[in-house]
Amino acid sequence: MDYVLTKKPTGVKIITGFPSIGLVATIATKFLTDHLDVEVIGHLVSEKILPLTAIHKGKVVDPLTLYYNKKYNVIILQSLTEVAGLEWEIADAILKISKELKAKEIIVLESIPSMKEEINLFSISKNKIAGTEVLKEGIIMGLTATLLLKSTENISCIFAETHSNLPDSEAAAKVVEVLDNYLKMPIDYKPLLEQAKKFESSLKQYIEKSKEMGDNKQKRELSYFG
Repeated sequence: MDYVLTKKPTGVKIITGFPSIGLVATIATKFLTDHLDVEVIGHLVSEKILPLTAIHKGKVVDPLTLYYNKKYNVIILQSLTEVAGLEWEIADAILKISKELKAKEIIVLESIPSMKEEINLFSISKNKIAGTEVLKEGIIMGLTATLLLKSTENISCIFAETHSNLPDSEAAAKVVEVLDNYLKMPIDYKPLLEQAKKFESSLKQYIEKSKEMGDNKQKRELSYFG
């Protein structure tokens, strides 16, 4: 796994959001890239990433794109593709970017399943994150777990409960609200919630197509070796 950077701002905070239950992190990062004044400054590169893309405003979007907001000195890593099986490689790439840019903090947005209708938010951080409870017990998997296992030095995680496998815009909006307070970015998430509801249908289809391609690839490999 490699990465390309066309700009190298230093002292940044890196926000990551990868597909998981309810697509909460994916929707939240989409909120941010839509609302903040951002520019694309790079992407992650690997032939192992599923060859899918999206077209936004007439331009091709990389599956793992790095956006930069100068005002708040924030980088947003948005993923529009499944990353199962690539967690260790992607974590290494994120930590290398963090080191190269002398990042102050990596903020991981994540979701956790819940049977409750009410949405609670939890966090793991050396800092106090208002609007969240400290996560004292739980099992964490995937890329978030990989990052925590590799380095807890400057990593903060924000978890939102979700009770649905469908895109959960409400949980994503609560994550954005907490994140904005934490980073002092006065974003009005309410209009973005309506935008997310329009976006989530096509996003779900994109993620499902990504999974389908991954499953078909695995079946072909099993058939070949079997």
